[in-house]
Amino acid sequence: MVSHTTWLRYFARRFEYSIAHNYKNYQHGKISNTQVTDSVWKTFFQGKLTFLHWNEKGDEMSPTIGLEGGTLLVRKLPAANSQRVFVGDVVVIKDPEKSDNYLVRRLGAIEGYEMVSKDEKEEPFVLEKDQCWVLADNDKLKPKEAKDSRLFGPVSMNDIVGRVLYCLRTAVDHGPIQNSQYSMQKDMPVLEVELDVDEMAKNHKA
Repeated sequence: MVSHTTWLRYFARRFEYSIAHNYKNYQHGKISNTQVTDSVWKTFFQGKLTFLHWNEKGDEMSPTIGLEGGTLLVRKLPAANSQRVFVGDVVVIKDPEKSDNYLVRRLGAIEGYEMVSKDEKEEPFVLEKDQCWVLADNDKLKPKEAKDSRLFGPVSMNDIVGRVLYCLRTAVDHGPIQNSQYSMQKDMPVLEVELDVDEMAKNHKA
């Protein structure tokens, strides 16, 4: 049973998303200034703040996501920036090497962070504005196997499409994802209202 307080917090998250989503559309010329108000309320009342994403088999994100893949509940992000995603968050990003593919990785650093390699031959560098560094959870893998920023370098924050809230590995093995403390507090009402394990199980491909 979802409490009244949780519902209030959930609707606050919906309103925040609606404002940010439509402001972004306005900035990109997708809606005019006379359409903004109607569009904000339309977004607020329609749809969800989450979507389901199937993560392919692989051990890059083990043990967070199972070797056989997993069905993920992902929170939509209208615009990924340093006020909305944080170091430690597990995110869905566009694959830098395959534009029609998506990767699930953990945010390791954001703009302003100095990156220092273990290889003394490589010069340290600072992540520029709107850049981030993503890493596989499985630290036993080599960069090529992990397919993360150690292989393809920094990625644009604009390539982040969502934050992973929950993972269903099997019908009996599922649970919330460990993100940054701030994100988990922020996402809690969304998770409580929109999590439907039965629906996730129906969409599970394993």
